[in-house]
Amino acid sequence: MFLTTDPAIERVALGVINRTLPKSDWTHEGHFAAALWLCRYRPGLTRPEAIRTLIRRYNDATETPNTETSGYHHTITLASMRAAAHHLAGYPGEVPLQAVLSSLMASRLGSPDWLLAHWSREVLFSVVARRGWVDPDISPLPF
Repeated sequence: MFLTTDPAIERVALGVINRTLPKSDWTHEGHFAAALWLCRYRPGLTRPEAIRTLIRRYNDATETPNTETSGYHHTITLASMRAAAHHLAGYPGEVPLQAVLSSLMASRLGSPDWLLAHWSREVLFSVVARRGWVDPDISPLPF
């Protein structure tokens, strides 16, 4: 997708909130764009149960089943929200989100498999981790 403007980032976040974002735009970059925007502008939606509800409803709207093997994943979501909030905290509020997102995507977080430095595949992709928070089994998160 390559989100290069703050309005494009806002479009992704509002599209998730309003359940109008095309499923094809819900990429790794899109997830972090929405997370950063929510952290900055709608922090109440970043609470664990609020983000769970938001994403599950978005998945329902895009006909993505929320099951034991697809759809919403609580551990991945919370780890990603923590990563986004930590990354955003390193920038003054006037820095455009586009610059923050670009920096985040250029970091190790830009790789979709960044979580595997902290969780084994078996633990991360377990039903238990999909349904609720599971602590990392390889290395603690640095944030």
